[in-house]
Amino acid sequence: MNSSKIIGLVILILVLVLGYAALFTVDERELAIKFRLGEIVNADYVPGLHFQLPFINNVRKFDKRILTLDARPANYLTKEKKNVNVDFFVKWRISDVTTYYTSMSGGNERVALERIYTTINDGLRGEFSNRNIQEVISGERTTIMSDMTTQANDQLGRFGIKVVDVRVKRIDFTATISESVYRRMEAERTRVAKDLRSRGAEAAEIIRANADRQRTVLLAEAYKQAQETRGEGDAKATEIYARAYNRNTEFYSFYRSLDAYKRSFGTEGDVLVVEPDSEFFKYFKDATPNRK
Repeated sequence: MNSSKIIGLVILILVLVLGYAALFTVDERELAIKFRLGEIVNADYVPGLHFQLPFINNVRKFDKRILTLDARPANYLTKEKKNVNVDFFVKWRISDVTTYYTSMSGGNERVALERIYTTINDGLRGEFSNRNIQEVISGERTTIMSDMTTQANDQLGRFGIKVVDVRVKRIDFTATISESVYRRMEAERTRVAKDLRSRGAEAAEIIRANADRQRTVLLAEAYKQAQETRGEGDAKATEIYARAYNRNTEFYSFYRSLDAYKRSFGTEGDVLVVEPDSEFFKYFKDATPNRK
């Protein structure tokens, strides 16, 4: 009785073990290949639970997600034979798991990465050799990445690999090129600075010339107005003098004589040689002028 129980328990355990070994699951993030004694019998599995024959079948699983190859930086020559250091990465995934398995030494990911790197590296070398520095840095950088993605898919598709994207992270100049670019940029900035200073000096000269012209115009206008005012004043004075002369001729003559005396003897040491009976001394000789 005890032996029967033990045998039954052993059989149950064997059934459970065989049942567990006969089942396998495929995740949504996985691709699976089923082998029968080393030969591929099926690779088209949807996510879920699947059956295999223990000890006859075995299953290999591969990552279905988009993977990243972060490549080591490489040096490339541009069209002008300038050396640049390029850092890039590749987004890729397995498109055909059966082809990938047979082409990549049994699905060896390291072999696949090396194949992808070699393909992209050779392609970028050709792309950079057909462009100058300005084009690879900014002008056609997007075009290079798009063309490389297309070229890589053309070459890697037969290995069951799909290149999703090729991205150039950074392009650095070597020390010699960096120095040359720096000197060229410095010369360009110096030229721009000189040009701006020259334009500033020219603008300053124009402003000064305009200011001088306006000053000359204002002075001329002021002088003109002053002369007009002086002329009007002189005319007014002449008119007043004329009216005064007409009213009292003798007093006007006396006033003009006093003014002449003042101007003639205005400073010490003035000497005037005239005849004693000259009209100049008329009012010195006559203490009392005649009145009409």
